[in-house]
Amino acid sequence: MSDRLRKSLATSRLLASGDGFSVCDEVCRAGPKDPVFEEQHAWMSVSAVLSGNFVYRSKRGRVLMAPGSLLLGQQGNCFCCTHDHGVGDRCVAFYFDPAWIEEFAAEIPRVRRTRFAMHRVPPLQTLVPLLSDVRALADGGESSGGEELALRMAGAAFRLAHGGSDLRVNSRDERRMTEVVRSIEERLTEPLSIATLAREVGMSRYHFLRTFRRTIGETPYRYVLSRRLVVVAKRLSSTSDNILDTALACGFGDLSEFTRRFRARFGVTPAMYRRRTHPVHRARGHFGPVHTLNCP
Repeated sequence: MSDRLRKSLATSRLLASGDGFSVCDEVCRAGPKDPVFEEQHAWMSVSAVLSGNFVYRSKRGRVLMAPGSLLLGQQGNCFCCTHDHGVGDRCVAFYFDPAWIEEFAAEIPRVRRTRFAMHRVPPLQTLVPLLSDVRALADGGESSGGEELALRMAGAAFRLAHGGSDLRVNSRDERRMTEVVRSIEERLTEPLSIATLAREVGMSRYHFLRTFRRTIGETPYRYVLSRRLVVVAKRLSSTSDNILDTALACGFGDLSEFTRRFRARFGVTPAMYRRRTHPVHRARGHFGPVHTLNCP
């Protein structure tokens, strides 16, 4: 396969870099009929999936990547990504120099090795604030915050993946759960029930619940809630709409319940989050220049 064909299917844009790390916005336009390229991880990497779905494969198995999950790349490992059930995806990839990782991992309690035992960290609610900041960087946020995000991404990957392993799922379950995730993303602000989602893929509610959690790594309810929190955080940071209207538009039906869940995930109220992140309210500051290195 030619490099020209490969480049026509994927683009990489440098967002930030520094001593021992770089951050890139990776956009793939491949679909089910496109050729599959075998690649090799040049550096350790942690990639946040912002949109789309794809299957990551290595000699250790395969796993379905959905929005909100983290892909863990091990230096030297060969892999391929396939879009068996849809077209395209967007990830923000954090690449780490091995020496940087060794030094960093040594400071994390209970981490005894720097090799990931799994390919993926599922789209957990605890990742919502981190992913919101990652998306802000990708959508034009200040690159000076890249170093802090790199540290947070590496920390999350080692804490959440240490001692874990990937569950094996078959291609039929991958296809059906990809359809469900795509449906959720398209109707994220609408009322969604397990019965409705299960019916759309021809499954009983209980079987659907078990299959979704095994394939995606999180329950349907918690996945929907996580994705809604990411959307509402983005709107709070980029618009001046009333907070109640923003919550309702993002699928939350009760302001007090929304505020409680938002504060539980972000540590601050929606109003305080807006003051900290909205360009009109955010304090101006500069943390020094960002080095420019090419993405691995």
